[in-house]
Amino acid sequence: MESITGTRDPQRLALRVIAILVVFRLLYLIPFVATFDLAGDESYYWDWGRRLDWGYYSKPPMIGWLMGLAGRISGNSEWGVRIGALTLGTASFVLLFFLAKKLFGPRTALVTVLLVALTPANAALNLLFTIDAPLVLCWTAALLVFWSLTENPAKTSHWVLLTVILGLGHLSKQIMLVFPLMMILHAALNQSARMLLRRPVFWTCILVSLLFLSPVVWWNAQHDWITLKHTSHHFETKDVTSILDHLSTFSEFLGLQALAFTPLTWLFMLATVFGGIWKWRALDVKERYLVLYSGPGLAVFILLSFRQNVNPNWPAVFYLSASVLTAAWLSRAAIDVLPWTRLRGWLRPTLLLGAILTALIYFLPFAIGLAGLAGHDNFDPLFRLRGWKEVGDQAGAFLAKVPQPKNTFVLVLAHRDHASQLAFNMPQQPRVFRYVYRDVLESQYEIWPSPADHAVTNSDALLIIPVDRRGPAEPEIPGSLKRQFDSLEKLGEFRVPLSDSTDRIYKIHLLRHLNFWAPPLRPSPGLEPDSADNG
Repeated sequence: MESITGTRDPQRLALRVIAILVVFRLLYLIPFVATFDLAGDESYYWDWGRRLDWGYYSKPPMIGWLMGLAGRISGNSEWGVRIGALTLGTASFVLLFFLAKKLFGPRTALVTVLLVALTPANAALNLLFTIDAPLVLCWTAALLVFWSLTENPAKTSHWVLLTVILGLGHLSKQIMLVFPLMMILHAALNQSARMLLRRPVFWTCILVSLLFLSPVVWWNAQHDWITLKHTSHHFETKDVTSILDHLSTFSEFLGLQALAFTPLTWLFMLATVFGGIWKWRALDVKERYLVLYSGPGLAVFILLSFRQNVNPNWPAVFYLSASVLTAAWLSRAAIDVLPWTRLRGWLRPTLLLGAILTALIYFLPFAIGLAGLAGHDNFDPLFRLRGWKEVGDQAGAFLAKVPQPKNTFVLVLAHRDHASQLAFNMPQQPRVFRYVYRDVLESQYEIWPSPADHAVTNSDALLIIPVDRRGPAEPEIPGSLKRQFDSLEKLGEFRVPLSDSTDRIYKIHLLRHLNFWAPPLRPSPGLEPDSADNG
């Protein structure tokens, strides 16, 4: 440990590590982009970015706005999406370094950088452009700025900055609304920060940041509060009924958390955070600050995993402060919150294990290809990121050959991932519409205007239907859809092999002459819409 924390200039070393990591990830993107396609969520949010709005089906609008910016700057290329993720991830990483430095000094900041860099979770944050990228950036920035204000509350410019950061965070993901509550708790539980509660600027900051959501609230009011309904859908427990189900969701959640942060790092984060709660009275204010912004949130999600399935990214922001506290404990800059003092000497094996597992994560996608397992749904964890470019090329070839390509819209009878992947990967990058079997809202595609609002009467539709190997060879086309056109013509099919046992198969039809557009019949009582977003 001394060889790591005893360096003469830990700040320069930490910034050098960050710079090297950025260069490595830029170089890594070259084979990654060549081998893998966008994830379903990424192409879905990219499609949001083509139709900017104040709100969307499942999330606030920030990810759509950022995708729109990335698309316009890069010409709607995959590189633009990947660079967007790396840019926000790197900014978050730098801010976390400065937070650790401000709280405990440059040596702890160096350990924080090493602990966080050597986790698969941080690698994913910088590769995949999802809602967590802007959320983590806003949360980290808010942690840094709010702590500065607890030390010097007279800085008006910092209050303005915090207001903007919180407001942008609220526009990124719903969980950012927890941050102002923690601000109030921190001020209430710590005597040195209690004077904040008596300052009007403190409450003004919180209230004005919430006003950033006004357009989102207005949009939801126009759309039957669909985002609120979707969020509540995440907390349903219809599939978790027995004690074995509860134990299964609990163990699966903990296992994925350990994998995301590597086992030793994750265990030390939990131990220091919950040890800090146990020794709350002995902590100083900066240690309490980190415990408050990690412990309660992690405890809620761990307990929630007993009740239901919990997506592994949900508690991501609470690990930010936990990583700084763990680094401070391992570098002996914080009080000993654990009874096992010798564990403080485990920094080297913790970093070594993190380095090994993170290197394996970086190499694994290509190793799977070398082993001949690429695209296998049982052995390739990234098989959902393969084959979409080929799917788009072949679907685009069908669209180019129809009698009137400029007067033919694309219609997909499938999950929203197929719609968004076709929209992104077809060379024409057309506006893709989705037809569902029932009159329910399952995705943003059911909120956007229908083909009747975009295509003039007499337009044709290129109907694309994926074939499930476990389903019928000839998927049924709803009569309610066929009746809206004059005729139906089967154009053919195409197959994109992913492995010996997995492929993507699509049936292509041409629907001629749109007469009218009508939604499908409403579902029978008791039917539930499919989940359309992983949160």
